[in-house]
Amino acid sequence: MTKRRRLMALLSVAVAIGAGAAACGGDDDKSSSSGKVGELKVGVLVPLTGDLAPFGGPNAKAAQLGADAVNEAAKKAGVDINVKLVTEDTKTDPQGSQEAATKLVESDKVNVIAGPMASSETIPTAENVTVDAGVPLISPSATAPDVTNIEDDGLVFRTAPSDALQGKVLAQVLGDKIGKDATVNIGGRNDAYGNALLEQFTQAWEAGGGKVGVKVTYNPEASSLDSEANKLAGGNPAAWVVVDFPESWQKMGPALLRTGKWDPAKTWTVDGLRSPDLPKKSGVKVTEGMNGTVPTSLDAPAGKAFDALWKEKVKTDRQTYDAQEFDAVVLYSLAAVKAGSNNGADIAKALTDVSAPGGTKYTFEQLPEALKAVAAGEDIDYEGASGPIDFDANGDPASASYGTWQYKGGKLVDSTAVFPVKGAG
Repeated sequence: MTKRRRLMALLSVAVAIGAGAAACGGDDDKSSSSGKVGELKVGVLVPLTGDLAPFGGPNAKAAQLGADAVNEAAKKAGVDINVKLVTEDTKTDPQGSQEAATKLVESDKVNVIAGPMASSETIPTAENVTVDAGVPLISPSATAPDVTNIEDDGLVFRTAPSDALQGKVLAQVLGDKIGKDATVNIGGRNDAYGNALLEQFTQAWEAGGGKVGVKVTYNPEASSLDSEANKLAGGNPAAWVVVDFPESWQKMGPALLRTGKWDPAKTWTVDGLRSPDLPKKSGVKVTEGMNGTVPTSLDAPAGKAFDALWKEKVKTDRQTYDAQEFDAVVLYSLAAVKAGSNNGADIAKALTDVSAPGGTKYTFEQLPEALKAVAAGEDIDYEGASGPIDFDANGDPASASYGTWQYKGGKLVDSTAVFPVKGAG
């Protein structure tokens, strides 16, 4: 086992032995929690300001959508759970995230936390705040592979897949477009997210026969990125790969354009720069034709239903990782009912049970039935709005699907192509 879930594994073995002993004793009754939870207080950590600000508001709305769906379903099912949200701004800042998490844990007394979004926020927040407090954390979008290796006592999960997968998908898609032996220049944020994605892409790209001409990492908080942009634009690459967030792209994009050597239509990126309002905020000239990859729910059983629910209830543009945020709240609720408790440690132990294969599958469209089944001690497998999820031993999704997108005519256009992948990389 690669990391931190040894305790969870031992607990699973103990449960299995206990179940076997019960079976040998001839007791054919289903093990059942009471299903009584009462109030489940969910802390929501989102970046309402800072580099990821375009993602924060929509993800807060997604969390509320999840809470509303659970509360409505609980009333229909007659299950005792009431989800309440407490939202804090992480400022897209590791220190800001830790301060917000501390407030949620110590002052607001939340049972669980959905968020943060950035990997650079999630890792220190887990290590310095939530794990010591015994509070589970599910990030909807912390994709850095290092999240897998947090010593977390079985308390850290994510509904978004690791970039160990996205780096491979990006290399595959780009290779199909420009040739697998082409030379590309790569650049990105000097943080957990940017460095890890560039590393994963480079490994996959070079393994396939491609070459990296120039690699540039930069401080997104720098007042000027002209020097870094000149280096990144140098040479004559077949394409560029850039990993960034919307706010800092407002500096790097124009700096690249000023070099006169860079072409956004030959540039590939990933989830961090997929935002419907990016062309307006950064300028069409620094986004037009840009392509990217992103986890997708296009092939998820409840993907279309969630899109319809969003349009009906939220009535604004969707944003990257909104479905994953929604799923985090729903999963916490199902796990709480499974445990018959609002205690964070109890909920964490039940998260894999309600998401793993083997039980009856339910989507959010069958939430009343799912809650009833869990309260009765039945084995369920929640199929998320974002996809299957199926938490593995590390708290990561065991499989994922990726799609591609492009800025065209000043608008974000998603492709219908889907690239399913399995495993942690």
